[in-house]
Amino acid sequence: MDIKVNVRETPGDCYVVDIAGEIDVYTSPKVKDAIGALIDRGVYNLVIDLQKVRYIDSTGLGVLIGGLKRVREHGGSVNLVCTNPQIRKIFDITGLVKIFGIFESDDAAMKALV
Repeated sequence: MDIKVNVRETPGDCYVVDIAGEIDVYTSPKVKDAIGALIDRGVYNLVIDLQKVRYIDSTGLGVLIGGLKRVREHGGSVNLVCTNPQIRKIFDITGLVKIFGIFESDDAAMKALV
């Protein structure tokens, strides 16, 4: 498994999920567990940092969409940080840019949550 998932709390009751590596059918459960654990604890505003993600497949996209659906049930939102042009292109092609806020930095993504 070539993935690292790190969760960190930031000021203003926001959590950032840093992901590094590849999000695919094998590594998606680790990402899903990290996001799900936060939501289960009552965290409904998330920033998912994809700057160090080299690859994401449809399973990975499904995990992100599932997390977004769960937080929206509680009035929350998920913003993504994505600076990799190949990863960004996947969000453009799939139309997911319309449902996720996609930003160039953690700070911009966190400010947009508030």
